[in-house]
Amino acid sequence: MVSDGDNISYGTPFIDSAEVTADVLGTGKAGKVLVFKQKTRKGHRKLRGHRQQYTTVKITSIKTG
Repeated sequence: MVSDGDNISYGTPFIDSAEVTADVLGTGKAGKVLVFKQKTRKGHRKLRGHRQQYTTVKITSIKTG
């Protein structure tokens, strides 16, 4: 959805004439998420860690045609 005050455009699923300009500010990693699995009375234990990567983006302009 794009609005410029008076006109509102809806996309299904997107607007063909819309253009978005953005700047990449940086990349990083989120906090660690631990996944622990254990089976009862089997002596089976597994610990896995994961850090999701992300990109920080700043939207500078949205143009509709």
